[in-house]
Amino acid sequence: MKKLFLLLSASAVLFSCSKVGKDEYIITGIAKGIENGKTVILQTQDPNGMGGGLINIDTVKVENGKFEIKGKVTEPSFYVLQLESVNDKIPFILEEGEINIEVNKDSIQKSKISGTYNNDEYVKFNEEMKVVQKKLVDFQSANMLKMNQAQQTKDTATINSLMSEYQKIQEEVGTNSKAKYIAYSESHPKSFISALIIQSMLQDPSADVKQAEKIYNGFDEELKNTKPGKAIKERLTAVNSSVPGAPGAAPAPGAAN
Repeated sequence: MKKLFLLLSASAVLFSCSKVGKDEYIITGIAKGIENGKTVILQTQDPNGMGGGLINIDTVKVENGKFEIKGKVTEPSFYVLQLESVNDKIPFILEEGEINIEVNKDSIQKSKISGTYNNDEYVKFNEEMKVVQKKLVDFQSANMLKMNQAQQTKDTATINSLMSEYQKIQEEVGTNSKAKYIAYSESHPKSFISALIIQSMLQDPSADVKQAEKIYNGFDEELKNTKPGKAIKERLTAVNSSVPGAPGAAPAPGAAN
């Protein structure tokens, strides 16, 4: 009985140690090698911008190789961190919880993100996609010099041969990538990435709408209530209403009432 009490007490301590409450986030950043006083800016897409620009949400300073950003968020969404004097940005998913970002100042794209479900999934998904797309990346790396030389010497035979091979690999990788996207969204009904995949899928006129709808119907309610989740529902409703015979569809021209 005493052991059980100690176990329950320990659990209570663990749960009470959370630094955030409902709809709150805290970004804890490790920025080794970044000078004190350098600015870190939290940015997101301007919802009113026509050119796809970014707006600043918060700004903090690096102190002793660390920084911290706190705030409130009602649903997951993609944001970026911009470090002063660094060209590249660090993309991540801003959501409720404790998000850890370890900045790699020498290669900003290799910065590490962890701490919340969707960010862990985002990192894992990207690593899996690198494997799927490795054949294409390897071909580009192996033949870049050869292509440059062929272009300089106007060796059209070599250029056409490389382009033909590249296109074949590109089609193969494209097919495999699409299969990966579908498999992921089917098996991850809670992931924000899944909603983005299906939303993007439905922008393709040749998309399998029934397949997209089946996957969407399997999503958790919380995911359905995100902006991409609602956008999927609107798109499905619009597509289904334009299909003759579908529930809610408009009657075909000349059809009897």
